[in-house]
Amino acid sequence: MDFSALKQKEHQYVKEVLDFGWHNTRSAGFTGRLEKQFAHRFGVEYGITHSNGTATMHSCLAAAGVGPGDEVIIPPLTAASTALVVIHQNAVPVFADIDPETFEIAPESIRERITPYTKAIIPVALYGMAPDMDAIMEIARQHDLVVIEDNAECYLGEYKGRIVGSIGDMASFSFQGSKHITCGDGGIVITDNEEYAERVRKAAVLGYSTLTADPGATAIPKEIRQDPAFERHTVLGWNYRLPELCSAVALAQLEHLEDLVKWRQNVAGRYAEVIEGCDWLVPQRVPEGLTHTYWCYTVLLKAEEIGITWHQFRDQYVEFGGEPIYGAWRPVHLEPVFRDENFYGKGCPNRCPLYKGTPQKYEEGLCPVVERIQPNLLQFRTNYDDQRADRQMEALTRTIAYFEGSS
Repeated sequence: MDFSALKQKEHQYVKEVLDFGWHNTRSAGFTGRLEKQFAHRFGVEYGITHSNGTATMHSCLAAAGVGPGDEVIIPPLTAASTALVVIHQNAVPVFADIDPETFEIAPESIRERITPYTKAIIPVALYGMAPDMDAIMEIARQHDLVVIEDNAECYLGEYKGRIVGSIGDMASFSFQGSKHITCGDGGIVITDNEEYAERVRKAAVLGYSTLTADPGATAIPKEIRQDPAFERHTVLGWNYRLPELCSAVALAQLEHLEDLVKWRQNVAGRYAEVIEGCDWLVPQRVPEGLTHTYWCYTVLLKAEEIGITWHQFRDQYVEFGGEPIYGAWRPVHLEPVFRDENFYGKGCPNRCPLYKGTPQKYEEGLCPVVERIQPNLLQFRTNYDDQRADRQMEALTRTIAYFEGSS
């Protein structure tokens, strides 16, 4: 990918913000432009920018009315933010297991976890590919649940002809440094539902009474705000606004999004060519009708078949010139904060007086599929230029040959 045009656009937009200067109730307009164009690109009506991709999901839960006494179903193979935002609302995270081949949340496990207290589902488009959204949406319709797509790792992915992010009630995207679009950090919520959009906006901007779903609506007009009788805050909200400089950078990248996605897909395709025929490195399965956008290229190391460990593979890969490989996140339900229920110090949300369900036990055996698979997942980065990608492919080729020759 030629980054020169992208960099030129980023510099141009940032300069426009700096030249405009800093004002309390007006801006150079990049946040509004980003919100409008992002929503349009994903085929929905509304976009609401945020300071990060955790804040986005938190605002979605608030907009959906999730709170004490409610349960939210999530996968255990994801960044912890997907679960922590449920805790932020003093609701109870309920972990559903994953499919052993796609590594995505399994609809049948979701069904098993539903109770009278379930309020929402947060399916994650893991590594850049959607889970089985038809099945998830059907479950949600049957039980009147809100679906919040966590698409932090998936830009322009497709699910049976639909763009990922346009299927659920709301969708959350991240602009963190490793993502397809990045402005250092940030995020955006998109939705076709105006009521949800307005609630998300208010959750993200201190619950200000006059805010709407309109693009760029992040401040109160001066003539209203100056009135000493003005009642500003009508609902609970947080300060999750995205700075205008970040909006300018994200907008420049949005205008090159197809190229940014194709770049990662091309690198992933090269990994696939290298491991073809290696039966002990099994890539994430892409079901028919889905388009994967490869935030990273993830494979399952069948360690027992080849007689090596995850660390041995990684160390040999690095010795052959590859850059260090990422392991998958530890299953969230086994992280110490969940294992020890180290949340609010008083037993909440599991023992909140408003929660009438069965307290969750975050322990081994809760999600056996992810517990078996996660220790052997290899996450290869895809955001390499050609020269760095060449080195990774050579290292991977040599690593496979090394272990096949020694087995």
